[in-house]
Amino acid sequence: METKFLENTVEFKIDFFEVDSMRIVWHGNYINYFERARCAFLDKIGYNYIAMEESGYIFPVTEVKCKYVKSLHFGDICRAKAILVEYENMIKFNFELYNAKTGELTTKGSVSQMCIDAKTGETQFVCPQIWRDKVEKCIKEGGLK
Repeated sequence: METKFLENTVEFKIDFFEVDSMRIVWHGNYINYFERARCAFLDKIGYNYIAMEESGYIFPVTEVKCKYVKSLHFGDICRAKAILVEYENMIKFNFELYNAKTGELTTKGSVSQMCIDAKTGETQFVCPQIWRDKVEKCIKEGGLK
């Protein structure tokens, strides 16, 4: 079982442009919902993609997993939870998407990212200290505020 270091939840309404002709969310959009949750987490911790690049690093995605449990539909409110499970040598988030009205789990998955030096393109086998410090500070404070 993976350690859950920190988590953050966001909610958003499913718009018409996100669904197919059956008014069911198109399967590829669930990965976008993972991204929304991950970006909200990174904003909250104070080390978003802009800050990463400004500190000299980029974090390309190396693996995505997605398990569809139940569909979301046009007009539903999605509750997207991002759970940080690795942060020292790579960044890995697990995700859980829920129908906010019913509380039902609709989708679960994970995204892994590796750290790259933005100038040299070299793989970093340890994430930058600035990132680890921000995560560890939030852990000590009892979570994201």
